[in-house]
Amino acid sequence: MKQKQTLSRRRTAVLAAGLAMALGLAAVPLSLQAQQFQSVQRQALDRIVAVVNQSAIMASELEQRVTQTRSQLAAQQVDLPPERVLREQLLDQMILEEIQLQMAREAGLSIDDTELNRQVRSIAESNGMSLEQFADALEADGLELATVREEIRRELVLRELQQRQVGSRVNLSEREVERFMEQEGASRQQAQQALFQRRANEELEVWLQEIRSQAFVDNRLEGS
Repeated sequence: MKQKQTLSRRRTAVLAAGLAMALGLAAVPLSLQAQQFQSVQRQALDRIVAVVNQSAIMASELEQRVTQTRSQLAAQQVDLPPERVLREQLLDQMILEEIQLQMAREAGLSIDDTELNRQVRSIAESNGMSLEQFADALEADGLELATVREEIRRELVLRELQQRQVGSRVNLSEREVERFMEQEGASRQQAQQALFQRRANEELEVWLQEIRSQAFVDNRLEGS
């Protein structure tokens, strides 16, 4: 039993580390009957927890994200925040994602199947798995490859949008690069990469705050 639990935890940790951005791939293993039963329950009890412009985020979607995050953090042996804090943080993350996805659709951004297949295969190979083994590991954790593929496609679209919006905001001076090289003993390329990533992260936070303030958001989680 202990070995089985360890293998399951390893699979979940592997999926969680698949991309640099959080993909939310981990899930609590469920039998098909349990999944179907929970699906019926969600449909009966579902409600809107947030309105983002013309779209809605449902309670069932939030519950799925909460379950995934719990499993991820448990696999990584990270303490969970208080339940209410976790839900608030995840809903805010989902709101930001929905705003960005709407922007991506308006801009005509998409990831075709060829690029998606390449990324999925790369994730599998980076974890020492063939595509078939990767699919088996997902199935063992109660997930389907098709579902995970769409999660990855979504994250790649978000990444592409962020690179377009934030990349143009980052400007590095020669003096900054030279100062970093002197202080850190880094090569020019290392200094440029490190400084660009640092500045890009800062600009990303600013941009996310901007688009959040410009969107219509009705958060209905309060009082739940």
